[in-house]
Amino acid sequence: MRVMAQMAMVMNLDKCIGCHTCSVTCKQAWTNRTGVEYVWFNNVETRPGLGYPRSYEDQDRWEGGWTRTKRGRLRLRAGGRFAKLARIFSNPNLPSLQDYYEPWTYDYDVLLSAPQGEHTPVARPKSLLTGKNMKIGWSANWDDDLGGSQETAADDPILATMSEHVKMEFDETFMFYLPRICEHCLNPSCVASCPSGAMYKRVEDGIVLVDQDACRGWRMCVSGCPYKKVYFNHKTGKAEKCTFCYPRLEVGLPTVCAETCVGRLRYIGLILYDADKVLEAASVEDDKDLLESQRSVFLDPMDPAVVAAAEAADIPRDWIDAAQRSPIWALIQKYRVALPLHPEYRTMPMVWYIPPLSPVVDIITSTGSDGEDARTLFAAIDKLRIPLEYLAGLFSAGDVAPVAATLRRLAAMRSYMRGINLDNERDERIATAVGMTGVEVEEMYRLLAIAKYEDRYVIPSAHAETAAKLEELGASCSLDFEGGPGMGGAGPFGSSSGSPVPVAVETFHALKDRQTSDGPSTPTGGSGRVNLLNWDGNGTPNGLFPPSTGNQGGEV
Repeated sequence: MRVMAQMAMVMNLDKCIGCHTCSVTCKQAWTNRTGVEYVWFNNVETRPGLGYPRSYEDQDRWEGGWTRTKRGRLRLRAGGRFAKLARIFSNPNLPSLQDYYEPWTYDYDVLLSAPQGEHTPVARPKSLLTGKNMKIGWSANWDDDLGGSQETAADDPILATMSEHVKMEFDETFMFYLPRICEHCLNPSCVASCPSGAMYKRVEDGIVLVDQDACRGWRMCVSGCPYKKVYFNHKTGKAEKCTFCYPRLEVGLPTVCAETCVGRLRYIGLILYDADKVLEAASVEDDKDLLESQRSVFLDPMDPAVVAAAEAADIPRDWIDAAQRSPIWALIQKYRVALPLHPEYRTMPMVWYIPPLSPVVDIITSTGSDGEDARTLFAAIDKLRIPLEYLAGLFSAGDVAPVAATLRRLAAMRSYMRGINLDNERDERIATAVGMTGVEVEEMYRLLAIAKYEDRYVIPSAHAETAAKLEELGASCSLDFEGGPGMGGAGPFGSSSGSPVPVAVETFHALKDRQTSDGPSTPTGGSGRVNLLNWDGNGTPNGLFPPSTGNQGGEV
């Protein structure tokens, strides 16, 4: 048994309202830079739909992830070393810019400077890449505007395998929101795909990063990632991806997307796993067995043998304590309500999801029945407006049983707590029906419904003795270009302190200057703009004060 630690996340889809706050704050913190205008480390997708980039789940087209050979071994779908070497200068398995979207802004100067006339001036959309007028036809979540209608849902790769079972009439359509970040997999295919070894998985906490010095821009990692969460910076010629906000995690803070989540649907914690079992678990023959095989890799942090092995592996004691209090372990293993996204890719993803239950409650209530009564709720799960087959296609490789079991536990929790709140009665029969006790149901309710900040985010800080192994100050930071991690400046947590921070650019012309400048806040010509809202009063950023005349105590 080789014990290793992995930072992981669970998202409760029942709470996601699709507000995109997580996407916007992540964008502002990490990809508000030249060359990554189209990049969203965190995005929220409306399902059913095509996702971002378009149809990323169609692995027959993109060849991402792993596949199992007849001999029981794993190999990359896109081919091994020789296949990559043969096409290293021309990789055909890449999404085009149209599969993402061409980033744009608007020529707002027209609105500000147009003379008085008969017609109202219009700010036309301009491409951030070419500067030319463009017609907007796709973006990071175009599916959201269509609300799961057949306009795009008909091309959903998952629906294509179950269309005969799904009604898509407009009045019976279904939709829910699916936030996505990098999965930071236990068996990452992006790392295995990189010819230059620039992609790596940190030993300390399992976070997958890109060494910018080693990256040569081959983009094999983009092809190899089945979730398409590795992006190419067209200015630096390097690959970039979600870093799980590791500079924040190292000081005990949650990721930006989790910190700012309006619905409080994200949980972050540490989980211990047996590294020696990962390959075996990822190589099981039947895709439907991958869920349980991955669960078998996770180690019980309460087991004295696991604790002893973790200490022998130099895992700090407070990290072991954090693993014992981890909401991730509780949701995945103890309550068994969290499921991985596309386990059939065999990458062993470490961002798991609790499937949505709300639509079934609404559908029962609309019939005049009690939407949280255990008898009617259990009976209605098989007739969800969101079909079980669709959720199974996302979270359990098509196996309906784990999804149904998860939804029954969530339904039992609602019914059991309803009895307590309305009738002051604890009906143990409801808990027993789903293989739980009343105490466990109440504990799960506290975690899913009313958990405090410190219960949702159990994040141990990095240790000083391991600082030499951590990369927050090194060139291997995947976002070290133009100002350091997250464009943050000199503050301890990525906050600006006395250094010029680029203003959010309002005009196409300013953006055009930024595209050709050497720095984010000093366009060609040397004139800069400063965002006063981001200045904390320290230092003298260029452009905020008149240039010094060199007087020493004389007239000003």
